[in-house]
Amino acid sequence: QFPHSSFAFFSLGFQIFLELLEANRGRAETAEAQLGISRRPRLATSRACAEKRKCAVSPPRALKRTAPAAVMSVVGIDLGFQNCYIAVARRGGIETIANEYSDRCTPACISLGSKARTIGNAAKSQIITNIKNTLHGFKKLHGRAFNDPFIKSEKEKLPYELQKLPNGSVGVKVRYLDEDRLFAVEQVTGMLLVKLKETSESALKKPVADCVISIPSFFTDAERRSVIAAVQVAGLNCLRLMNETTAVALAYGIYKQDLPAPEEKPRNVVFVDMGHSAYQISVCAFNKGKLKVLATTFDPFLGGRNFDDALVDYFCEEFRIKYKLNVKDNGRALLRLYQECEKLKKLMSANTSDLPVNIECFMNDVDVSSKMNRAQFEQLCVSLLARVEPPLRAVMEQSLHQREDIYSVEIVGGATRIPAVKEQICNFFCKEISTTLNADEAVARGCALQCAILSPAFKVREFSITDVVPYSITLRWQSSFEEGTGECEVFSKTHASPFSKVITFHKKEPFELEAFYTHPHDVPYPDTRIGHFVIQNVGPQNDGDNSKVKVKVRVNIHGIFSVANASVVEKQNLDNEPNDIPMDTELSCRNQSKDELAKMQIDQDDGNQKSQIEQSQTDEETDHIGTEGKTASGDKIDANQSSKTKIKCIDLPIHVNLYRQVDQDLINCYIENERKMIMQDILEKEKNDAKNAVEEYVYDLRDKLCGVYEKFITEDDSRKITLMLEDIENWLYEDGEDQPKHVYVEKLQEMKKFGGPVHDRYKEYEERPKALFDLENKLQMLMKTLEEYENKDKKYDHIDPVDMEKVEKYASETMNWLSSKMHIQHRLNLTQDPIIKVAEIKAKSKELDNLCNPIIYKPKSKGEPLSKDQGKSNSEQNRPMNGQGSSDAKLDDSCQQPKSSEEMDMD
Repeated sequence: QFPHSSFAFFSLGFQIFLELLEANRGRAETAEAQLGISRRPRLATSRACAEKRKCAVSPPRALKRTAPAAVMSVVGIDLGFQNCYIAVARRGGIETIANEYSDRCTPACISLGSKARTIGNAAKSQIITNIKNTLHGFKKLHGRAFNDPFIKSEKEKLPYELQKLPNGSVGVKVRYLDEDRLFAVEQVTGMLLVKLKETSESALKKPVADCVISIPSFFTDAERRSVIAAVQVAGLNCLRLMNETTAVALAYGIYKQDLPAPEEKPRNVVFVDMGHSAYQISVCAFNKGKLKVLATTFDPFLGGRNFDDALVDYFCEEFRIKYKLNVKDNGRALLRLYQECEKLKKLMSANTSDLPVNIECFMNDVDVSSKMNRAQFEQLCVSLLARVEPPLRAVMEQSLHQREDIYSVEIVGGATRIPAVKEQICNFFCKEISTTLNADEAVARGCALQCAILSPAFKVREFSITDVVPYSITLRWQSSFEEGTGECEVFSKTHASPFSKVITFHKKEPFELEAFYTHPHDVPYPDTRIGHFVIQNVGPQNDGDNSKVKVKVRVNIHGIFSVANASVVEKQNLDNEPNDIPMDTELSCRNQSKDELAKMQIDQDDGNQKSQIEQSQTDEETDHIGTEGKTASGDKIDANQSSKTKIKCIDLPIHVNLYRQVDQDLINCYIENERKMIMQDILEKEKNDAKNAVEEYVYDLRDKLCGVYEKFITEDDSRKITLMLEDIENWLYEDGEDQPKHVYVEKLQEMKKFGGPVHDRYKEYEERPKALFDLENKLQMLMKTLEEYENKDKKYDHIDPVDMEKVEKYASETMNWLSSKMHIQHRLNLTQDPIIKVAEIKAKSKELDNLCNPIIYKPKSKGEPLSKDQGKSNSEQNRPMNGQGSSDAKLDDSCQQPKSSEEMDMD
């Protein structure tokens, strides 16, 4: 029963709780609005809630999701050359998550052994011990042929073996599960992505499927398609392959509250990213809710590892002269020297004094030592530092801006911490560089933001992203006349991306289009070919004239070129009358002369470009087509024709042959192999867990036999168990070093047969007093209740005497049972099994509650009807005073119902 004062106090506390909750919600909404990202509400009023939170809802998306928003995840992955980072969207912002080692940086290393594979931090620790089977530095092997000059140069630096695959691509040869295996680069990267996926799922506590992955802006189509294949092997759905500098720009711009309005002059920012293996620069223009990449340049072969190479070459020469050691002939010694040089490089970024280099047992049991300072280091790297400025100058020329137009210069990447590199950038722009972004995690955070924009599970402040095409792309086709071939540059360098164009051809027969990069010297790739596209089922019109073929080409959201579709436009006379009106008057591609071939029509609308490219689409890239539309199927009347002629658009099949494209059947084979390796990893982990459980039980039981278990076991039994534990321990490090899982499980069960009873006696001894105390308290409460009933207490005058006799009987029987059991228990030693178990005591206590509580807490029934005069007087006394409503009276009545304290819940 609740007194009025207690209920009032509870109501006041609940009201204060609601006020605090509302205040906290207001502060959280303010923080979410500043960060620009929040979880999409489940209610249908998401747009109204967004206006309240000052966070605009993204435009409707065509991307359909089968999973509910509550289980969807938003993940951005920075797939680096040396290290990887994972960022996720949660709690109203972007977080970089840590792996099982509490490290937010996961090394891009994979070590394959005789039983299983290790990935990440565990694999990095095996680079020296398992040198031939530990894979690292494989990011730039994507999409390249084995005879590529770059592969030949990389082969000399890598400690593991590269081999040619049947399709001509490069593969890695390792020893896995005691047999030689050949893995494609897509499989290796897929292994790494599987590890990153597991780390994400462990942090988010839910499945991960959709993601955005970063790649260098200089990757060609072949390299991008290879990364997409690796993503499929890992079982992920890549919503976008995002250029690294574009991801950094997004992470920078979406949080800015002071960007110029759309109609004002944009704010130009330069982003410089020098990582471990590449150097990239981009110039971006920012307006409120808009990011546009103006230009991007790069040096794919300049990065932190080039500075490491300079140090390694210097010390190799010094050790050759000083210690007569040829370091480059010893792979392990060379890797150790690389690790020491990387540490030295980082130390020299913060120190100008001489720093020592000491390596014990470096090679042939010889200890080596040397020293280096920053001035010497910069002198060694003069040629590398001279390569910093040319890309900066090139990006300014491409963006058509002067240095005075640049608002800020932001630097990211580990190699930008080198003081000489910073100085080169500062001197070029004649201003201080900004380090407001996290140099290591900015790319991953930008990818996570892009994934949140593309995902329907989150709502993000409206922010459009326009990237650029890194290389100009040309289409070439074969003419049926003697003039030869025709060419047209469909996408120029720094053209907006994603982007689509429609090209009109006039042909009588199927024709082939060849896509390639226009300027080979601009592409850091030996082959400029992209692919061949054969437009099929093309024939003449009914009147024998050329057919009008519209071909749609595009650079999609991943930055990959493709021929999206093709359609033929057919004329049809409705009344079978001859039609002499021309089909159209537009300038088009006819096979007559080279001059006319150069006049190939490209349908696009600049007005559409501005309006559409600013929209953030999730299902596909923005299309930019001309005012002359087309339909996939159906009829359309041409404005230039008579009313008796109609135009019909028919889709045409396209045969696609992409350069260095991984076949889908081969990808499916890779996926199946990855599943087998995952199962092998799981089985090996379970076996190791079972082995560790045996070892842990041996040490734990041995310690407790001399500690807490000492009073509960005889000396003879303790001696026998100790000898058994010693035998099992010796077995673990000899014959039991590598046994199946069931053998370890059986050993553990065997030990528990002897150690289990001792543990049970100890546990019963520790828990029995509390269980007895609870039961005795309940018996005392029942005895008190029976005594009050005997004294004619009004609280129990409504209970039937027969029921109270039952209560007395139950209580008496329980007391007798407890007394007899405890009498026997007191005679037993601690080394003997107890006669009364804690579970029995708890069961008896619960049985007593079930039998007695319904009787003693039985509510009173309604009394007999009162007389008229008595009822009137009572109604006057109970009349509400001072405007108090009848609801309070009802509440008081409801509070008078007696109820068990254990059955009563308070929300």
